[in-house]
Amino acid sequence: MERIIRTALELGFAYAPVALSLFLSYRILNIADLTTDGCFVLGAAVSVRMAAAGHPALGMLLAIPAGALCGLVSAELQTRLGIPSILAGIITNTGLYSINLMVMGWRSNINLIREDSVFTLFRKVFPGGYSDLVLLAVIPVMIALFLSFFMHTRLGLSIRATGDNPVMVRASSIDTSSMIRTGLMLSGVMTAVSGAAVGQFQKTTDINSGTGVVVIGLACLILGETVLGRRSVRKGIAGALLGSVIYRFIYAFVFYTQLVPVQCLKLLTAFIVAVSIAVPYIKGQRIQSHPVRKQEDGKDA
Repeated sequence: MERIIRTALELGFAYAPVALSLFLSYRILNIADLTTDGCFVLGAAVSVRMAAAGHPALGMLLAIPAGALCGLVSAELQTRLGIPSILAGIITNTGLYSINLMVMGWRSNINLIREDSVFTLFRKVFPGGYSDLVLLAVIPVMIALFLSFFMHTRLGLSIRATGDNPVMVRASSIDTSSMIRTGLMLSGVMTAVSGAAVGQFQKTTDINSGTGVVVIGLACLILGETVLGRRSVRKGIAGALLGSVIYRFIYAFVFYTQLVPVQCLKLLTAFIVAVSIAVPYIKGQRIQSHPVRKQEDGKDA
């Protein structure tokens, strides 16, 4: 049981940056960024490829510019060519498939069976059964602290304003294209770092390992918002972290109890996303229905 809980925490923290990435692109900028799947694989491919060459720490660092480039390409398609955000994400994601294969040496998968990763190196410095969990927790927590600080800077406030009311922002002489570009680049960095951490943690990556990551990240984000709400940026960031852990505990519970066959896990993910999105809507409908009932009772009296 302890092993199951630890694994759920490890995977929850490993995928938490994806939820933080979607918080920035989907909630703050109000952009449906579909480059997440391909960007995740790119981060993993760069990281694992460099680790296989004997440079695991450098692999983690190189995932940062790789993710930023993904966000930049998607942003340029939207701002300079006028392509809608969903189509821009699909186009970028499609092109990333070939880019990822190129980075992986035109192989569908690479592994680190006989090579060190940042996790094996960290175990040498901090031995113990929880060393992987500590390192996996440090990465999203540092990203969350940075994002919380950044969103309250002048640039961060401009990005938030761009997502809320781009017309007003343009009237204030702020370049909305630059805000979108910056926001999507940061979003891409967080996704790629998550892929890099997962790739080295699992000591392998596959060309299809990013399939469905955007849905998983969205599920984590909405689960966290359902628990903590969306009243502030800091609560949204904390909710993304919490939702990622909750999501993995749900998976661990399903595996442990065997309530759902392994082949139906994608269906379970879709169900979790649908329920999480529906809960706030249902609550809103109930709140709106109460005044109507009170008026009807008054008429009957």
